[in-house]
Amino acid sequence: MTDLHPIVAAVTERIVKRSAPRRRKYLDLIERGRDAGTNRDQLSCGNLAHGFAASGEDKAVIRTGTSMNIGIVTAYNDMLSAHQPYGRYPEAIKIAAREVGATAQVAGGVPAMCDGVTQGQAGMDLSLFSRDTIAMATAIALSHAMFEGNLMLGICDKIVPGLLIGALRFGHLPTILIPAGPMPSGLANKEKVRIRQLYAEGKVGTAELLEAESASYHGAGTCTFYGTANSNQMMMEVMGLHMPGAAFVNPGTKLRGELTRAAVHRVASIGWDGDDYRPLGHCIDEKAIVNAIIGLLSTGGSTNHAIHLPAIARAAGISIDWTDFAELSEVIPLLARVYPNGSGDVNHFHAAGGMAWIITQLLDNGLLHRDILTVARRDLTDYGKEPALENEALVWNDCPAEPRDTSMLRPVSDAFSPDGGMKLLSGNLGRCIMKVSAVDPARWTIEAPVRVFSDQDDVLKAFKAGELERDVVVAVRFQGPRANGMPELHKLTPSLGVLQDRGFKVALLTDGRMSGASGKVPAAIHLSPEALGGGPIGKLRDGDMVRVCANTGVVEALVDPVEWEAREGADAPPPPYDTGRELFALFRHHSDLAEEGASAMLAAMETEI
Repeated sequence: MTDLHPIVAAVTERIVKRSAPRRRKYLDLIERGRDAGTNRDQLSCGNLAHGFAASGEDKAVIRTGTSMNIGIVTAYNDMLSAHQPYGRYPEAIKIAAREVGATAQVAGGVPAMCDGVTQGQAGMDLSLFSRDTIAMATAIALSHAMFEGNLMLGICDKIVPGLLIGALRFGHLPTILIPAGPMPSGLANKEKVRIRQLYAEGKVGTAELLEAESASYHGAGTCTFYGTANSNQMMMEVMGLHMPGAAFVNPGTKLRGELTRAAVHRVASIGWDGDDYRPLGHCIDEKAIVNAIIGLLSTGGSTNHAIHLPAIARAAGISIDWTDFAELSEVIPLLARVYPNGSGDVNHFHAAGGMAWIITQLLDNGLLHRDILTVARRDLTDYGKEPALENEALVWNDCPAEPRDTSMLRPVSDAFSPDGGMKLLSGNLGRCIMKVSAVDPARWTIEAPVRVFSDQDDVLKAFKAGELERDVVVAVRFQGPRANGMPELHKLTPSLGVLQDRGFKVALLTDGRMSGASGKVPAAIHLSPEALGGGPIGKLRDGDMVRVCANTGVVEALVDPVEWEAREGADAPPPPYDTGRELFALFRHHSDLAEEGASAMLAAMETEI
């Protein structure tokens, strides 16, 4: 067995030491939850009668309390393509539970908003805060103390992190996440990008753009580009929280159904009354969190998880920061190129060997923790196998010795890049991250005059007016969690891409987020501290020279230090007040730093524990 890489070991040990007091408190919490907290033994007869009153044929079994009752927390809605398949899952789960003498009930539903629908719209300001809303809704669902196990139906951007954060407060429960899978591939990604850029240049109209978009996003299932949603599914595999290989099997297939059935059977077998107890709070430990970071780096996953992973870790009493990401990135090679980092999508990635091949490569080269507590039968080795049906039965086979498509996957010995492509930048503008896995190395350093904006729509107006036809660093400030909820700025990508294709040196600098599908334009994002509250990006003035350099890890305004120190920050725009955004003022006012997870909820919670 290959020894663990020394940097992976050192970063993990640092996280363990840093987290020790908080982690101990968390483990004490879940011990209390199992023995004297949220379980059916504590319910009165009146409590219990309410809980099984409408449970139909399962009523007698739930009443006795002798078998596991599984709580289903679902993010189903039929507006969100990734979650539409979940509509029929509860009944299938109940049938599968009865096969092993267990029962299941829908404990509650959580909201599931679609960034694809709200991107660039006012509703996008609610996106990041929907994660904490989902966490609270999950906690409400599980607070009824009716359950000895938990199945979570969720797949997309803020939904999986929210489900995990909420479920971790009930970490004594064994928990498995059940994905629904990606939609089949539609319009080729290269063609989709071409049409978007033509539209940004005014060379095609809305009809042509809508036709291209609807050919790309065309049916039930997750969007097929490798953004935050599919990065979620990757992380659940390397953390051992799925049935092995479940991430990227298409909806509506027999294999998809059998993986769901297997998840139900498995959660029923890992409860606290058996000899293979696997509670969520022990499955998600420091090693599992490090595995999630490594998976992200090795596959070129979404930068949004530089915010979500610290929040998930905090919910389990673990503290990580962007320095941990950066140090791991230096030694984790890039083994996958999935659109927007490559031409093929997640279906092509899965067909080439997918997560089983990635995990096997990383394990064989000492780049993942093998010895984590997964929901499967052994350790992470189980996740290096591919699910299949043989004579209608679900089996797991060894992954191929070589990738089936070397344009999608490469071995460690011939990686696409020797590092993970996520860089930490710091300087007199603060701390931020840059994902460079899809950026030409010639563009890793941009030094140019800045043009400062406080609204992404103003960037598009300036582009259309020809005001950005030059080397430029586009700074978009007052986009952090405290200012407006930290919306993604994905709709800037086509216009900035046009400028770059015209030969200009272009970079984005923002205290907001870029999409998990950020691509070829260098983007220094999540700049912290944010402008609202005194972050130095508020001091920038049009024409200042700004240097953004992934090679040296620098983000700085090239302004005389005396002048820089004397400058006042810009005035903030008025707070948002429509589309329900005003309801989230509490979240904005009390949110903490992006590097800590941008969560008012977790910040407040930690003052009490």
